[in-house]
Amino acid sequence: MVKKNRILKYPVAAIFLAAVLFLIIVSLSGEENNMQNAIQLPEPLGKGEISLEEAINLRESVRSFSPGPLSLEDVSQLLWAAGGLRVDTVTRHSRTYPSAGALHPLEFYLAAGEVEGLDSGIYRYNPASHSLVQISRGDVREQLSRAALGQAVIRRAAVCVVISADFAKVAPRYGERGRMRYVPMDAGHAGQNIYLMAAARGLGTVAVGAFDDDSVSNALDLPSGETPLYIYPVGKSPE
Repeated sequence: MVKKNRILKYPVAAIFLAAVLFLIIVSLSGEENNMQNAIQLPEPLGKGEISLEEAINLRESVRSFSPGPLSLEDVSQLLWAAGGLRVDTVTRHSRTYPSAGALHPLEFYLAAGEVEGLDSGIYRYNPASHSLVQISRGDVREQLSRAALGQAVIRRAAVCVVISADFAKVAPRYGERGRMRYVPMDAGHAGQNIYLMAAARGLGTVAVGAFDDDSVSNALDLPSGETPLYIYPVGKSPE
C-alpha cells in the first residue's frame, strides 16, 4: 500500500509542476507581446524654451484650440510630465509627481485623435520604458465627449490624457484616508504638471472632472480595479 501511494504522488506533483510552468510561460509571453507592441516615445527633454516662472504665468484653462495635430514629442513631454520617471538623488528612480508613501496609484492613458506618426486609438503609458502600449484602435474622442456630458472641448482636442487610479494600491497602508484624500492629491499634482507642460509647449488644456465614470471606463476599456479621475483634452493653443 505504501508503494502504491508513492507511485500516485509523483504524477500529481508532475502535473502541478507542468501547470505552474505553463502559467509562467503564458505570463512571459504576454509581457513579451506587450514589449513588442510598445511604441517608444522620444526621449523627454530636461530643459525647455521657457522658464518655470513663465509657464506658471501662462497656465490657464483652454477650451478651444487651433487646428492641427500634436507631434510625438508633444505627447512624450506631456506624459513624462504627468507621471514619468525622474532621477532622484535619494531613491535613484522616482516619478515626476509626489505620491503618499511613494505608492503612485495613478495610471495614464492617451486617447489619440490627431498625432503625427501615431494611429488614432487608446494607449496606456508605461513610465518604466517611457512608451505607449496600444489598447485599441479608433478615435474615441466623440465617445469620451458624450461620457463627459457632451463637452465639446474633448472632441475638438487633438488628444486626451486620462488619469485613472487604482485605490487598492493605497488602501492597505492608508485605508479610507488614502482613498479619500491622498489619491486625489496625487491626481492634482500630476494634473498641474500637465497644465504647466502644455503651457511650456504652446499647447492648451483644461481639467475635466464632470463625466460618467462607467462610460469613461468603457470607452477606454479600463481594468475593473481602476477609476477615472480626470480627462485632460489637449490641443494647440488658439492664436
